[in-house]
Amino acid sequence: MTFNFTNIQILYLIMKVTTPTPEQIAQTKNWGTWEKEISEFTWEYDEKETCYILEGSAEVIAQNGEKISFKNGDLVEFEAGLKCTWKIIKDIKKKYMFS
Repeated sequence: MTFNFTNIQILYLIMKVTTPTPEQIAQTKNWGTWEKEISEFTWEYDEKETCYILEGSAEVIAQNGEKISFKNGDLVEFEAGLKCTWKIIKDIKKKYMFS
């Protein structure tokens, strides 16, 4: 039996933006807080990060070209191993947790 995989694409999401539930927002209460002014910088995630955006907006572009945009009120996940560029569009403040 022969398999032809030339037309199969595997999509692996390395970044995800969602609207959090009230329960998820409540869970961020004891997470760390991070703030950053408008800027652009590279970053690499050694472990998964989940963050809740309190203020501002940003774009993150992965090395593979995948791009996400997020703003205050969004819940964002970054998978371990991600290498990316952050573009902070409006001063940002977030609650975050590494797992």
